[in-house]
Amino acid sequence: MKLIECPRDAMQGLTHTVPATLKIEYLNALLRVGFDTLDFGSFVSPKAVPQMADTADVLAGLDLSSTRTKLLAIVANLRGAEQALASEGVHYLGFPLSVSETFQQRNTNKSIAQALAEVATMQKLCSEVQKELVIYLSMGFGNPYGDPYSPEVVSMFTQQLADLGIRIIAPSDTVGTATPQAIDRLFTHLIAQHPAVEFGAHLHALPGDVEAKVEAVIRSGVRRIDGALRGFGGCPMAADDLTGNLPTEGILPVLQKHELLPDLNMAAFTEAMTISREVFGN
Repeated sequence: MKLIECPRDAMQGLTHTVPATLKIEYLNALLRVGFDTLDFGSFVSPKAVPQMADTADVLAGLDLSSTRTKLLAIVANLRGAEQALASEGVHYLGFPLSVSETFQQRNTNKSIAQALAEVATMQKLCSEVQKELVIYLSMGFGNPYGDPYSPEVVSMFTQQLADLGIRIIAPSDTVGTATPQAIDRLFTHLIAQHPAVEFGAHLHALPGDVEAKVEAVIRSGVRRIDGALRGFGGCPMAADDLTGNLPTEGILPVLQKHELLPDLNMAAFTEAMTISREVFGN
C-alpha cells in the first residue's frame, strides 16, 4: 500500500500560525519515516490560505538527501503550477478538480470547464520536466450543494483526465460524508472502468468511522491512501466545521492486519507524533 502523508492538509485550516521553523522540523521528521509521498505545502494565494504563505521557505529547509519519500505540492492555478514546477525537489503537483460546479467555484474561483483547461496545460508542462500531476476529485463521494453526483459522473471525469495522460486520480471525500458502502461502490466501479489509472483515496472521517473506511478502501482494491497524523485537517473552503483527515496512526493497524503495511521507520514516526503536539496543540 502506498501511504501518502498530508501535513499540508492538516495544517491549512489551523487558526494559529505555525512558524516555518516548526513546519520544517515536523516535515523533516516525517521524511525520515519513509512514506511514499509527503503532501508538504501548497503554492496558492496567501490571502486564500495564509498558513501556506511560507511554502517556498519551508521547502528550502527540507532535508531530501536520505529519504525515499516524494514531495507533493498542491496548486490551484497555472501561476501556482509554474512555481511548483520551478521548485527543485517537488515530484508531484496536486490539483483539486471538483465534480461539483458549485464547489469548483468556491474552492478555486473558476468553472469546471476553466479548471479542466488549466489541467490540460499543467499536464503538458509537467510532462516536459518529468514531474507528475495528481488530480484530487473534490466532492468525489457526493456534495451538499445539490449538484449532480453518481459513480458514473466520477467515471466521466476520470475518462477526461485519462485522455489527457493523467494516471493518478484520487476521489476526495471533501466533507467527510462518504459511507464505507459508498467508498466500496465508487472504487469498485472506477477500477473496473479505468484499469490503467492509479486511484487514491483521500477521505475525511470522524474518529469512530476510520477503521470501517480504511477497510472499504482495501476491499475495493485501492492501494494508495492519504492520511495525516492525529487526523487534523479538512478543506476550509468546504465547511465551517471541518471533518478531519484519516489519522495515519489509525490507518496503520488496519494495513498491518491485511499485511499491507509498508516498511516504515517507527522511531521516526514516534518522533513526528511528538512534534505534532507542538504543531497542532494538545
